[in-house]
Amino acid sequence: MDPVRDPDAEARAQARDLIDSATFAALAATRPEGGPTVSRIALTTDDTGAPLSLISTLSAHTQALKADPHCALLIGEPLDRGDPLTHPRLTLHCAAALIPRDAPEHAALRARYLATRPKAKLYIDFADFRFVNFAVKDGFLNGGFGKAFRITPADLTP
Repeated sequence: MDPVRDPDAEARAQARDLIDSATFAALAATRPEGGPTVSRIALTTDDTGAPLSLISTLSAHTQALKADPHCALLIGEPLDRGDPLTHPRLTLHCAAALIPRDAPEHAALRARYLATRPKAKLYIDFADFRFVNFAVKDGFLNGGFGKAFRITPADLTP
């Protein structure tokens, strides 16, 4: 018997809530020389609800995404009490797309990002920073003990 299930309405809502309430995520990517790398990134969403971040082109994880846009995001923060493994978390398998500064959507992304992360005003316009949009291919929701679900992009529709 496969313990991983297709999501019900409650699981879809929980996955969406994890994305919408996230302020950061762990980003896993493949280094250009091979092998994995993991980094913490700030996280918000674009106007479609897709995960979005602002990253420096000088960072190792940006170089990894340029070499191979396939990546994963781990979203979910353990609470102050209890076993961290019983708290909900969501893994999203994605394709990352760096947004050029001259892209038509850049101004709207900038405004949305600053609305959710006002302190980013200090560095958002630095020449090395770019928005990165994460197109979700599939995912895995661990909603707590005994609650494992396969997630599709359609399951995450706001």
